[in-house]
Amino acid sequence: MKFARFSYGGPVSYGIVEDDIIRAIEGTPFEKYTPTERTFPLEKIRLLEPCVPCKIVAVGLNYTDHAQELNMEMHEEPIIFLKPTSATLGTGDDIIYPDMSQQVEYEAELAIVIKDIVRHVSLERASEHIFGYTCANDVTARDLQKKDGQWTRAKSFDTFAPFGPWIVTDIDPSNLKIELRLNGEVKQSSNTSNMHFKPDFLVHFVSHVMTLCPGDIILTGTPPGVGPMEPGDVVEVDIEGIGVLSNKVIKL
Repeated sequence: MKFARFSYGGPVSYGIVEDDIIRAIEGTPFEKYTPTERTFPLEKIRLLEPCVPCKIVAVGLNYTDHAQELNMEMHEEPIIFLKPTSATLGTGDDIIYPDMSQQVEYEAELAIVIKDIVRHVSLERASEHIFGYTCANDVTARDLQKKDGQWTRAKSFDTFAPFGPWIVTDIDPSNLKIELRLNGEVKQSSNTSNMHFKPDFLVHFVSHVMTLCPGDIILTGTPPGVGPMEPGDVVEVDIEGIGVLSNKVIKL
């Protein structure tokens, strides 16, 4: 199933995407919900971030082909960091290029969406706590990342965590084409089979560091080909079986 979060001239609702319409539900996908008779054409609604995480956990250097590109060895354990929820952004909304940076870059990623409260879960049971998957862009001010020597400022500007357009619950993440296009030109192209640490392991690992909550996001790393975006660019993250996350870069 595909779950989205949307608005249509009124309160924000969750819904189930059915072909070219969305069916509103009572409740949220993370608890008991009831489908309603209210349906809306997808072209008429505004898609929002498909859930409201209390934290975004991201993983650095997790694609073997990206490590080869950088001439780096894979880490023995995942390198994790946090992005603030104030950075979230839905598909169709604008990424704001901050005045502090002169080098803002895209990073296409598969995002794991957590189903329920998870703490110290075994690897064997980790998949039971994954609600689904969506597309994400780990936007990064690369010059500030290098300048600071740590990643908080570079990863945390408002609008630096776009994800969407919806959450797909019935998909196998092990062999999906992942692509990023900048103004229609392919810049990143790989497959999730190139992940070193797989989604189940990441949920297991992160749950032993911090308690995960319903709607939390784990970004699973980016493939090779990361590069700069400029104001006026349109960046699209396209993951097989999920959909396209599209955002324009602007300067205020």
